[in-house]
Amino acid sequence: GVAYSDLGEVARAIEYHEQAMSIAREIGDKRSQSTALGNLGVAFSDLGETRRAITYYEEQLALVRDIGERSAEAVTLGNLGLGYAALGEVARAIEYHEQHRQIAIELGNRRSEGAALSGLGNAYMAQGETKQAISFYEQRIAIAREMGDRRAEGIVLGNLGLAQAQLGDWQRTISIYERQLEIVRKSGDRRSESNALGNLGITYRNMGQAQRSLEFYEQQLAIVLETGDRRAQGTVLFNMSLALDQLHKRDEAILHAEDALKILAPIESPYTGMVRAQIEEWRGQQ
Repeated sequence: GVAYSDLGEVARAIEYHEQAMSIAREIGDKRSQSTALGNLGVAFSDLGETRRAITYYEEQLALVRDIGERSAEAVTLGNLGLGYAALGEVARAIEYHEQHRQIAIELGNRRSEGAALSGLGNAYMAQGETKQAISFYEQRIAIAREMGDRRAEGIVLGNLGLAQAQLGDWQRTISIYERQLEIVRKSGDRRSESNALGNLGITYRNMGQAQRSLEFYEQQLAIVLETGDRRAQGTVLFNMSLALDQLHKRDEAILHAEDALKILAPIESPYTGMVRAQIEEWRGQQ
């Protein structure tokens, strides 16, 4: 299941995780059952089915607390934080990430602490507290470099770039994203490569270079179609619509935004309202 998930074949991964959970329940192996629940949560999250993923995480949390698995509890709390953040319930996400961080510190698990710092940074960014987010990201990058974890460093560089973009420092933002893209391509992390390409697209669009931004979006779209990441597909289509509108291609922009809405609405993305409002605005101007 984990192997197929790594290959981006999420539906096939789910089949194996469900078999694993069934066997674990049959033989009364709570530890393996917990692992299967967590893997199912991650898989459904990858498909954009966030509420279903949260259901698995909550069942897993009860189980790991029952058997006293503190390390697994920390991971599950982190996944719940990510899930609620994806639904736009940021305050609740922060609560879970803080619990995750405290357990990681208690256990002396630097990798887990780093994951919690990333979650906190993302949550504070969502609240508009950019400087606080940057502080968490910089702590996270320090841990990643300390551990030689290039993959994690690449991911967090992307987040740091987003924060710098919020401050309007475009050249520094591009430099961070280019560094991120270099690292994630070497590590083979397709999801982070997708994020880096998307972030470069957004930055160039914000700088008024819409044609340049579309080049990055098209590369990103090819990756998310390959990996089956529905949330990312919807997001990149909407971003492409904004770039097309900037190029005065309104009809194409609306078509892309409508395609994005068809994907984002069923998975309860917090961006659904934004996409719908943009379509209505464009149609009202025609």
